[in-house]
Amino acid sequence: QVQLVESGGGLVQAGGSLRLSCAASGRSFSTYHMAWFRQAPGKERQFVAGISGLGRSTYYAGSVKGRFTISRDNAKNTVYLQMNSLTPEDTAVYFCAAAGGFSSSASDYDYWGQGTQVTVSS
Repeated sequence: QVQLVESGGGLVQAGGSLRLSCAASGRSFSTYHMAWFRQAPGKERQFVAGISGLGRSTYYAGSVKGRFTISRDNAKNTVYLQMNSLTPEDTAVYFCAAAGGFSSSASDYDYWGQGTQVTVSS
């Protein structure tokens, strides 16, 4: 069992940056593929970025590639999402999730955090 707690969301102006963190409890954190998803009001949950267990492979949605960076620190049981050049279209609740392997489908993830709100003003 893995419990996930996100932090770092907030209100930022367009062009600004935020860094989200997701702290995990439980054993064997490094065996889980971790990902960030986001959900805007009235829209489906959308894959943002993923990272393999040892951090050797990363994956990004086309809309954030080059602006967002996912990373993890297995010694701290934490995964991060550095978000730069934010636009109002990035406004959403951001969730971290854990799974046994890579997938961009939310239904394949076993564990979820409660989410953190990111709001980008124009």
